[in-house]
Amino acid sequence: MDTIASLFSFITTPVSWVIVQFHSVYGKVFGPDTGWAWGLSIVSLVILIRICLIPLFVKQIKATRAMQTLQPEMKKIQERYKNDKQRQSEEMMKLYKETGTNPLSSCLPILAQSPFFFALYHVLNGIATGTTIGVIDEQLLASARKAHIFGAPLAAKFTDSAAAVSQLGADITNVRVVTAIMIVLMSASQFYTQRQLMTKNVDTTVKTPFMQQQKMLMYVFPVMFAVFGINFPVGVLVYWLTTNVWTMGQQMYVIHNNPTPGSKAQAAYLERLHKHVTNHGKTRNRREKAIVKAIVSKGRDRNEFERKFINGLSKAGLAAQADGNVAKAESQVALETEDGVSTAPVAKRQQPKRQTKAQRQTGTAKPAGETEQPTTSLSKSEDEPQDEPQDEPQDAKPAAAAKNPASKPGNGNSRSRAQSGQRKGPQRPKSPSKK
Repeated sequence: MDTIASLFSFITTPVSWVIVQFHSVYGKVFGPDTGWAWGLSIVSLVILIRICLIPLFVKQIKATRAMQTLQPEMKKIQERYKNDKQRQSEEMMKLYKETGTNPLSSCLPILAQSPFFFALYHVLNGIATGTTIGVIDEQLLASARKAHIFGAPLAAKFTDSAAAVSQLGADITNVRVVTAIMIVLMSASQFYTQRQLMTKNVDTTVKTPFMQQQKMLMYVFPVMFAVFGINFPVGVLVYWLTTNVWTMGQQMYVIHNNPTPGSKAQAAYLERLHKHVTNHGKTRNRREKAIVKAIVSKGRDRNEFERKFINGLSKAGLAAQADGNVAKAESQVALETEDGVSTAPVAKRQQPKRQTKAQRQTGTAKPAGETEQPTTSLSKSEDEPQDEPQDEPQDAKPAAAAKNPASKPGNGNSRSRAQSGQRKGPQRPKSPSKK
């Protein structure tokens, strides 16, 4: 570890300068020789570094999601060229080039943070050995050696002997208890961060070897931190524990507000977004508009959670727009009167039930809502005067047939009458022909 740290000695001067500047601020509050002043200086160094690495973290998220999207294609290439490793590698590189992805992008924050980590280790190791390094002079070195965090010196390690710890003015039991607790917290935070990523922010619709690798790393990383942690000074443990806590909080924020499509976190996010949109009728900020816009642009390629979100908006009388906004559906828009008062939309007129052919011919069934009209007899009323001729010619037979009660509308003879071309309704009898 000392050899690796010496490789990054070129950055020890900037790191030591930052620590000294923070120490001068916290020393005025807690005292220059206290563990709070030096411990908070290390914590502030971590926060400053992580803020500078936020752009790389965003790039890491995009690269990780791009790799998750490419997993099905990568699996096809592996199965197609499983006996030709060289061709498999060439096709993989071609796929990365066409999609503009880089597998190493997901490791950028760790790689960028490594020089600062080893530079801090080099500075704390110099404090432990009593060697001035960077901008830390003799006075600052003596102050740092007096600083203790819960009874453990900044430069003490779990594997140090009792004699080495006593030279730093501490007890070996306190050092090992404090370092053991910090190692456990460091490993637990790393495990929780990785587990949170696997259980909430991974697309569950695609089963790929990438998921198995991430699951393996979830158990490997905490063990690695526990093994290497026993050789880290207390100050480095403070640095690494702070880094893990920052990473855990940063990842929780990303999962809560910008989850991976198809993951459980997206289902929870869309449920919250649906509740807010249905209550207020609009999206709150630019991030929500971007998510709604992305869902609308997918069309039929939406996953289960996104389809459920769109259907929920439709049931609430809302529609997602292509620009990310949410508006009322056309069928639910209220009509406004001249006074500006909104009224309910006009209900559609219900069409009458269609009658069958037999019902139309017999006239027995009446549409709903119609009042039955009295049937008019084809024969004349008894009150009307009738001229009965003595001799009934043949031309008067149709009139006589009209007087027959069996020929009233509604019976079976109406069909034969209609077929014969006789006009329906009351008819004037023909006058008898003159002899």
